[in-house]
Amino acid sequence: MHRRLRWRAAAAALIVLAGAGTLSACGDDGGDGKSGADAQLRLGYFPNITHATALVGVEKGIFAKHLGKAPKTATFNAGPAAVEALFSGAIDATFVGPNPSINAWAQSHGKAVHIISGAASGGVALIVKPGIKNAQDLKGKKIATPQLGNTQDVAVRYWLKQQGLTANKDGSGDVKIIPQDNSQTLQTFQQGTIDGAWVPEPYASRLVLEDKGVKLLDESSLWPGGKFVITNLIVSQEFEKKHPDEVKKLLQGVVEATDYINQNKADAEKVTNDALTKLSGKPLKPNVLDSAFKSITFTVDPVASSLTAGAQHAEQIGLLQKTDLNGIYELGPLNDVLKASGKAQVSDK
Repeated sequence: MHRRLRWRAAAAALIVLAGAGTLSACGDDGGDGKSGADAQLRLGYFPNITHATALVGVEKGIFAKHLGKAPKTATFNAGPAAVEALFSGAIDATFVGPNPSINAWAQSHGKAVHIISGAASGGVALIVKPGIKNAQDLKGKKIATPQLGNTQDVAVRYWLKQQGLTANKDGSGDVKIIPQDNSQTLQTFQQGTIDGAWVPEPYASRLVLEDKGVKLLDESSLWPGGKFVITNLIVSQEFEKKHPDEVKKLLQGVVEATDYINQNKADAEKVTNDALTKLSGKPLKPNVLDSAFKSITFTVDPVASSLTAGAQHAEQIGLLQKTDLNGIYELGPLNDVLKASGKAQVSDK
């Protein structure tokens, strides 16, 4: 109990650092102490295209097929809220971005979570107003990111540093970074109160197709082979130890859902859009949906090297204390599933 309270305190610290997210829906926590076959996994994810693996897995009944019953689900708007729910025991596993995963590992001193699978790579871009042609044109400009300290916020600040430009946490420097909700960014870009945004899909495509933005940089161009993690799956170590069979079944579902997306693109887009409509109340336009899907690679490979590099970037710009990530991955169960299916295994390096 004391350990769990410490983890909850750590989660609260995360929210102070990275900005509070909003719990938009949550199922019964199911905390009845049952074990084995009686356990009902509680799964978190975001109403985002980058979380299509979760959306498809839930909506197509793929997770239910492997788990024997549908998981109880909770949706979140930001990583810190998902991490807090995991720390408190409200959920057992969640799809989340790399930086919240790193923060959860760091704040719990490696005791609370493991990354057990990848989910998506790519799907992030710097969109700017017409007339901005290069990094130096960003001097004196305002650029939005989803949250202070989140994955995209770290990426743009590090990239600007590489271009010889400053972007300080207090908003000062050559470029003013303005952390704000992605939906707000659509409005502020249209109103002209920001000059650009480093954002994930579908917001990058919406800024281009709906608001006449220009893609100045696709983040994939900055990474070896164009691959970098945007979404992975983390699990509570406590649940992992008590219910290894459930974790393996969940991973079987993740592998099948990933295959389904890659082999049934049109239906996967429709299922994802229907789920987003149900969760947010508004569907994406077909051209936005198609553009967003084209920029994302859905894969169970966690692209571990990009997570390690991302942590180093966060350290270099002062948004993360030096953190030992050794042990953050537990890919044995995933590789067992992949091997049994005759698929290539993935690495934690």
